[in-house]
Amino acid sequence: MAPQTRGSAADFDFLTGDWTIRNLRLKQRFAGCTDWDEFPATSSVRKLLQDTANLEEMDIPTKGFAGITLRLFNPRDGSWSLHWADTHSNVLFPPVIGHFEGGKGVFYGDDLDDGVPVRVQFLWIPSPETPRWEQAFSRDGGETWETNWVMKFTRA
Repeated sequence: MAPQTRGSAADFDFLTGDWTIRNLRLKQRFAGCTDWDEFPATSSVRKLLQDTANLEEMDIPTKGFAGITLRLFNPRDGSWSLHWADTHSNVLFPPVIGHFEGGKGVFYGDDLDDGVPVRVQFLWIPSPETPRWEQAFSRDGGETWETNWVMKFTRA
């Protein structure tokens, strides 16, 4: 896939449709843990707002929860804001904001992890059939990162 240009409302078009997902989630964060919990999920992504947004609905039955991601494109600066909510918390988490450049999307935000402030990074690696998402946290303002969740998507 050719590198995507910065600032396109079509950046997430690769994700539109139905997916099966292989999740790998670190069992313990910030403890030097190398053990991963693996579990399946499904998702469906559709475009909204005259193709400047998309909504992903995710079902994770083996973990007993579901979630949604609303992605909004800002044509003024070419950025995307990604907003997550799930049935564990029933709140909208703080967004991560960023853009696609050089064939990948990188998004940053601030959140809490067990009450401790963390910098959050989402990495999207686009692919028409096998995109990948990674989440990493930093407790030192972005100097070092620990990847704690990976999703490997396959077309349903």
